[in-house]
Amino acid sequence: MQIQVPKSLSAQDLSNWLSQESDKPLLVDVRESDELAIAPFPFPVVHLPLSQAAIWTKSLSRLLPKHQPVVVICHAGVRSWNFANWLMEQDFEYEVWNLDGGIDAWSVKVDPTIQRY
Repeated sequence: MQIQVPKSLSAQDLSNWLSQESDKPLLVDVRESDELAIAPFPFPVVHLPLSQAAIWTKSLSRLLPKHQPVVVICHAGVRSWNFANWLMEQDFEYEVWNLDGGIDAWSVKVDPTIQRY
């Protein structure tokens, strides 16, 4: 049995993907609300703060439509990597990507108007 892991995605590759007209991924941001206030991602996201997992876990299948690629975002790419791995272990059929370097990499490599913290 092969262990599946999330695919890695650079900030520039995500930017290119989001600039396409169709087949855009679903963006899931696992940062806390205060982090989103400091540095919001400049595209619509499903906000699933990890500290509130007990609240949203039961409705995950409704929050994340099946068969749409999912890109998970956090501050530096560690929490999102952990969540992406957990998501792949669930009984869903997601193509899961992790934004390498998180919103910080996005700010440095794609959009310097996003505040770093």
